[in-house]
Amino acid sequence: MADDAPRKDLRDTALDSAELDRHLTSIWHTRGGLWAAVSTVDHKIIGRRYIITAFVFLFMGGVLSLLMRLQLSQPEARFIGPDRYNQIFTMHGTNMMFLFAVPVMEAMAVYLVPLMVGTRNIAFPRLNAFSYWMFLAGGILLWVAFAIDTGPDVGWFAYVPLAGPQYGTGKRADIWAQMITFTEISALCVAVELVVTIFKQRAPGMSLDRIPLFVWSMLVTSFLVILAMPAIMIASSSLILDRLVGTHFFNPAEGGDVLLWQHLFWFFGHPEVYIIFLPAVGMASTIVATFTGRPVFGYLAMVMALISTGVLAFGLWVHHMFVAGLPRLGESFFTASSMAIAVPAGLQIFCWLATLWMGRPVFKTPLLFVVGFIITFVVGGMTGVMVASVPFDTQVHDTYFVVAHFHYVLIGGAVFPLIGAIYYWFPKITGRMMSETLGRWVFALIFAGFHLTFFPMHILGLAGMPRRVYTYQPELPWSGLNMMVSLSALVLASGFLLFAIDIFRSARNGPAAGSNPWGAATLEWATASPPRCYNFRRMPVVHSGEPLWTEDELQVASGLRVDRRELLVTAVVAATPQARESSVPHSIWPLWAAVATSIVLIWSIFTPWAVVWGSIPVAVALTGWFWPKGAPEEES
Repeated sequence: MADDAPRKDLRDTALDSAELDRHLTSIWHTRGGLWAAVSTVDHKIIGRRYIITAFVFLFMGGVLSLLMRLQLSQPEARFIGPDRYNQIFTMHGTNMMFLFAVPVMEAMAVYLVPLMVGTRNIAFPRLNAFSYWMFLAGGILLWVAFAIDTGPDVGWFAYVPLAGPQYGTGKRADIWAQMITFTEISALCVAVELVVTIFKQRAPGMSLDRIPLFVWSMLVTSFLVILAMPAIMIASSSLILDRLVGTHFFNPAEGGDVLLWQHLFWFFGHPEVYIIFLPAVGMASTIVATFTGRPVFGYLAMVMALISTGVLAFGLWVHHMFVAGLPRLGESFFTASSMAIAVPAGLQIFCWLATLWMGRPVFKTPLLFVVGFIITFVVGGMTGVMVASVPFDTQVHDTYFVVAHFHYVLIGGAVFPLIGAIYYWFPKITGRMMSETLGRWVFALIFAGFHLTFFPMHILGLAGMPRRVYTYQPELPWSGLNMMVSLSALVLASGFLLFAIDIFRSARNGPAAGSNPWGAATLEWATASPPRCYNFRRMPVVHSGEPLWTEDELQVASGLRVDRRELLVTAVVAATPQARESSVPHSIWPLWAAVATSIVLIWSIFTPWAVVWGSIPVAVALTGWFWPKGAPEEES
């Protein structure tokens, strides 16, 4: 027993592989049992929970969309009343944007980025655990409210004055505003973790020009989150203060301004499109490189396109407000910027096409979804340029043309590459392969179902069908296309159902994957599938952007301690080793902090005194979180 106990300052230098695995497992392993499960800070476990939870919300939001299509399939339908319909379309949009689209992209990064940059855990692992519990609590709040007929009914955008105290009676708008706080706290936490992980925990030799494109996309996305999310938090906080405390931020009679809400909301809302889209760009780049057997053409151009898209994203928000009565000069500026952002998007598409042209593409399921993404996003991009024109936007604003456009951009620009990424990284996460045959059927059903569902909506919009209506008159020329759209939605839903079946079947009985079944080039495939609890036995050292293609045997660095959790800190630009940093062990305090914070936020919907009294359990939880528990050099 004495030989098995960790020795003081024991390092990995002189240990053989078996002994090193034994020591690393003893300090990084998450033990069994409920207590260990809720106190883990392993980024892979938390990442899996994030991904699964986000997909659960996707399927729940999809059910709501089918209910809406059932109601609209024929004129004067009585399946859903107007009040419940308002809740359903609000829940659908809110669920998809705040509980699926942004969280699932960050969830993929939580799992993959530490592996791709060659480190053992994400930066600030307890903050990572806290972010998941806050995300889960926000989702539970929203869906419980809907279940008890108190779901928000003001649209996912919650425009005032309809969401204000004069018209938005009851607690429905308060639920929406407070749910925003939950999800934005979660997103900000993950963004900070990713920035620090990417800048300071990369493998030695992974300079900025060798970072995988998916990691670059998540770095830019994280900065977008940090800069854009505070705007919606300010807006939702101001709204709930107007409703519960009696302030007048959006009340024109008392000096407020209703357009202030739109500026704050869309200053966040349009960058959010790229918070969703840019990770998908990184996923597509990774898949294209792997299945063509060559690096993506124009690496520097791709990186600059990612950065320029992130910068330009903050100059577009007013194109959502072209009918709000803004100055013509402002409309001209935002028209130009809305068209300019198509340039880096087009550059990325041409780089992918050049890679496919010059490589030898193998059209497995992940690459099929990327091809579907390119086709769909081009259509969505073209309609985006159309609605960037003030005269055209004035005609189609608040019609089904806009519904079709943003579904082409968001589903085509995010969900298609995301499903391809699930098929691509599923072997890494589970150690098993998904079915190629079922995967092709999933692609065919989703691709065909999507275009048959949403392309006719362009025509409905041009024919004058407005958004957010729960019924329409039989003499209007919309019933035929609406029936077609509703039937096509069943085809799309069947594709997602088959996708879910493939996931469950493969997770239990799929063929064993091996460490690198695709022959990929990036570091996550240098580990076992699924990865060990400590990710890498020794820290990898890289000399190119495709280390598994250019090096016969991956070099490693040694010298880290194995009697406590320890990470390697590297320089921001060149990724040269700088220091050894301890990583915190598992802790229950992030869960208690999330519970205490959730109590404050939910309680404050009913009384502002919750902020005063609720701060006590929050302070207790944070004290337990940060209370020193060991020697100073072991605290981090």
